[in-house]
Amino acid sequence: MTIWVLVADNSRGRLFTTDFSSGELEEQESFVHPDSRLHDREITGDLPGRAFDRFGGARHAMEQRLDPKDGQAIRFAEQLIAYLEDGRVNHRFDKLYVVAPPTLLGLLRDRYGHLATMVAGEFGKHLTQCTPKELRGHLPARL
Repeated sequence: MTIWVLVADNSRGRLFTTDFSSGELEEQESFVHPDSRLHDREITGDLPGRAFDRFGGARHAMEQRLDPKDGQAIRFAEQLIAYLEDGRVNHRFDKLYVVAPPTLLGLLRDRYGHLATMVAGEFGKHLTQCTPKELRGHLPARL
């Protein structure tokens, strides 16, 4: 049985595997989303556009519908889900555990689709900097 453990935050992800429910984790893949580390002004590039009121001649700045940082987190979540979905379709794992801060975990969960049947556990923690041994200590003894 192959078990995948995805550990991610808004700008970095690491995929670990083990073949035994109580086995050690081995890092298989690393994901980086550098745009998530940019400041809002670097993401948007310029000021929002201006619009006229529907009635009258007043002008005002148009508001952005989505915070630029949130948009980058969504893009990264979609990138991670695409990788996991490819693994599911190609039968590369039997169980999936996801470790991410609560906001990213929510974005991933919203996009699981058929992956939801493979998710054996979720942990709302920020553990991307952990060594495999430290990470294993945060997970159940038997995966």
